Amino acid sequence: MQSWYFSEQSYPAAWDEPVPPKVTSPSGLVDPETAHRLLQEYIVECKLCDELGLNIMANEHHATYTCMNISCMMTLAVIASHTKRARLLALGVPIMSRTDPYRVAEEVAYVDMLSRGRLELGLIKGTAFELYMSNANPVTAGDRYWEAHDLIVAALTKKDGPISYEGNSFNYRYLNVIPPCYQQPIPPMWLTTLSTNTAREAARRGYVLAITAVARAARASYPIYREEYLRVHGRPAPLDRLCYLAYVSVARDEKTAIERGRKILRFVETSERIEPRFINPPGQLPHADNARFLKTGTTTTHRTRTLPDGTPMSNPPTPQEQIINNVLFAGTPDQVYNQIKDFYDSVGGFGQLLVQLGGTMTHEEICDSLRLYATEVQPRLEALTKSHPMAA
Repeated sequence: MQSWYFSEQSYPAAWDEPVPPKVTSPSGLVDPETAHRLLQEYIVECKLCDELGLNIMANEHHATYTCMNISCMMTLAVIASHTKRARLLALGVPIMSRTDPYRVAEEVAYVDMLSRGRLELGLIKGTAFELYMSNANPVTAGDRYWEAHDLIVAALTKKDGPISYEGNSFNYRYLNVIPPCYQQPIPPMWLTTLSTNTAREAARRGYVLAITAVARAARASYPIYREEYLRVHGRPAPLDRLCYLAYVSVARDEKTAIERGRKILRFVETSERIEPRFINPPGQLPHADNARFLKTGTTTTHRTRTLPDGTPMSNPPTPQEQIINNVLFAGTPDQVYNQIKDFYDSVGGFGQLLVQLGGTMTHEEICDSLRLYATEVQPRLEALTKSHPMAA
């Protein structure tokens, strides 16, 4: 199993302010010196991962206190210059909101060349609230996403001069990416989803499928991915085609780990504080999905609100409840390994784990958790997956 360190690079100092943390958030609440220190600490954490043998993942969000990283490729270009071995995953680039996919293709190729072929790439739809910042039409967003996706792949793949492109959303006379990708023809590709339909598409394309902290989605999507992969490619899906993201906190004693887990979950609580007007842009979701949400009285969030036995969770959920729901893996190294293994066994295995830390954890707590995870959990996970019949 490969593990990837992931941080949203948040600004938690503003989380308790009586203002929305997304879209309309005043930037004046961000202290420049504090933000600078946090971003520098993040670079140190990534350098530590490189030394420990862990890979690194970055995402991006916009106009929010929960993520200061506004460009996967900008961040990974910096990290590429501070690391030597770690694979660098962009998961991902929200092309549903990007107006110039040609520029995205150039950025991808640049980072892959700069890192000497260590980049892995997820071209994702992104979050609904960010459509408001990009002024994108939510009605056509889904079609525009796949058009941009295929355009970027075509631009990266073509090596013998420019191609032209004429589509419904984008038109280019010359698509010519120089420098090209270091990896030929393109870096490994990923997709994130909580939808079984996207799981089938990921399988057809042979992409890595990543499920983000929703265990029931993994249990629903992994079998569908395996079935479709076998049908299309004529062989079982390799274990490293399946990925899960979880919040992880490790400490020498359980009490400290649980407290660190509580700090990580502050991110989840803050991230879900979205004004209702920004949750569901008109026309983005199919009518059937909107009707389902209206009938159940829920929003578009996919977070589980109950335990597996149907018991309602606390508000906000406790670390212990999120451990039961496989959202959080927290405890001593032995406990964290056993929690991951139990979930791994329950879904038939997966070969990639995105390890999210952060929230209100201190830099020292993050580094300590990373060291414990890398030295006392990761080797056991590697041994676990080596015994799987579909290990790569």
